[in-house]
Amino acid sequence: MIKEIIVVEGKHDTTAVKRAVDADTIETGGSAVNKDVLARIALAQKKRGVIILTDPDYAGERIRSIVSGRVPGCKHAFLSQDEATLGDDIGIENAKPESIRYALEAVRTEAEAPGTDVAWADLFVVGLAGTAGSAHRRLLVGRKLRIGYANAKTFLKRCAMFGIRRTEIAAALAACGWPADAWDEGAAAYAGANDGEAGRGDAE
Repeated sequence: MIKEIIVVEGKHDTTAVKRAVDADTIETGGSAVNKDVLARIALAQKKRGVIILTDPDYAGERIRSIVSGRVPGCKHAFLSQDEATLGDDIGIENAKPESIRYALEAVRTEAEAPGTDVAWADLFVVGLAGTAGSAHRRLLVGRKLRIGYANAKTFLKRCAMFGIRRTEIAAALAACGWPADAWDEGAAAYAGANDGEAGRGDAE
């Protein structure tokens, strides 16, 4: 049995999780996470630990943000939209048991001292921001890193949250066929040429 309690959105998600693993869940009951649910999650975190596994869509990411913001130290598991889509519906309930098991085996833990050596400029240098193909790159790299899909700002935030460093991103890029050999020189050149402009918009 999984030691941690898994936070999901609804009863169908609980059913899908229990098909995949032996685990207890807490259901948020949708995106309006009330104080009683948050209190239960906080107690679960204190007693057993918590893994957040929400839908890979806007509502799911909002719930993840609310819970992790109120209950520090949570672990995070992510499914891609491809893994959680059936027809037009996106949800954990649609995922295959093996996809859920893999996501739970590849959990990310919030770093005790959050931080990363990845800078905003780095995302532009390696094509994770600022180009027409950036969203696709972040999708594939996020899948390799098991941090889910995110816009550029959220991607950088997750790097800090989980303590992901350049070496890990470089390995993920290489696994996707995009080497990042000249990262340091390129980042320095980008930062010098765009001083004061970093952080404007979501950068694709």
